[in-house]
Amino acid sequence: MNLFSLSIICIHLFVIVFVNSDNDVDPNGYILYCPCMGRFGNQADHFLGSLGFAKALNRTLALPPWVEYRYGEPKSVQVPFTYYFKLEPLQTFHKVIPMEDFMKSIAPKIWPKSERKVFCYVARGGSNDCKAKDGNPFGPFWNTFSVDFVGSVFYGPLNYDVHHQNMAAKWNAKYHSNLWPVLAFTGAPASFPVQKENVKLHQHLEWSDVIANRAIDFIRNTLPIGPFVGIHLRNGVDWERACEHIEHSPNLFSAAQCLGYRNEKGVATQEMCIPSVETITKQLKQAVKEYQAKSVFVSSDHDHFIPMLTKALKRMDVSIHKMANPEPHVDLAILARSNFFIGNCISSFTAFAKRERDVHGLPSGFWGFPPNRTRVAKPRQHEEL
Repeated sequence: MNLFSLSIICIHLFVIVFVNSDNDVDPNGYILYCPCMGRFGNQADHFLGSLGFAKALNRTLALPPWVEYRYGEPKSVQVPFTYYFKLEPLQTFHKVIPMEDFMKSIAPKIWPKSERKVFCYVARGGSNDCKAKDGNPFGPFWNTFSVDFVGSVFYGPLNYDVHHQNMAAKWNAKYHSNLWPVLAFTGAPASFPVQKENVKLHQHLEWSDVIANRAIDFIRNTLPIGPFVGIHLRNGVDWERACEHIEHSPNLFSAAQCLGYRNEKGVATQEMCIPSVETITKQLKQAVKEYQAKSVFVSSDHDHFIPMLTKALKRMDVSIHKMANPEPHVDLAILARSNFFIGNCISSFTAFAKRERDVHGLPSGFWGFPPNRTRVAKPRQHEEL
């Protein structure tokens, strides 16, 4: 083989490698955002909306890590999206990529440091800037990926409601992917609570094997054999303060999950937000009796009421349990597997469990709703894990 032939072969190989290296780049562009509002329940609501937004714009969604606040840590901690959820079920619905992979493999090709601008509705703090990295968790989130912004883009009056007003087309017309391959937002491009049209997207969220197996192990090794009722209690000081506003905020947090988005099913009450001991024990006794439950699993942000519930149900031959070292995500996976679930109408944490159970056709109820309720849903036959 002469030198000329060898040169031609090398050129062909270079072209093949170069072309293939760009095959993984989405020509329609990408969406990045910081899940910087609230804890897991709020972030999950925002994720569903962001997924719907990305689908409508036909851009690949970079799956952001979950932002967590841990005791003793001065800054937020970023946990990879795929630690809690599987990638494949999401990919069957739309194009997604873990943000870690995007920053490593895609960003160097289409999002050079000199062109990284951040999107927000309007300028903040009296300056011509989105101030995307001011404070915690904003700064720590973007610093996790060594992202600095060279400028800000104000997208108002556009909004995130891609289900009305032909909004997706307006976004794509104003920010075409040829000029804007990456739309990076200061916060989630979604509303809170989750928009009604996006609730169904929860069906594409599936727990990772790590989380699912912990939940299954707890049920098999800790709970007695037989049906069990799962309950969620919100009673921390911050929650009590939030509930003080319920009278003037009929759509507070996730109230729409039981009251409807237009309060067509009723209005929020203090009893729904902070249920009394009487309400909790009455509804729980009904559920245990209806489902012939052998145990109750309790998830809580503060007080699990284990002694109180044990005393209240001592004549019903039922045991009360919680995780020795509660993990919110494992709690949710356990609640999703209960034969009946009672949660807090106002809580986004409850809303996550309720949506997952709805996907699988499992019955759920809420504390204090509907008012003066006398029965829980009809029991289902216990399903093997």
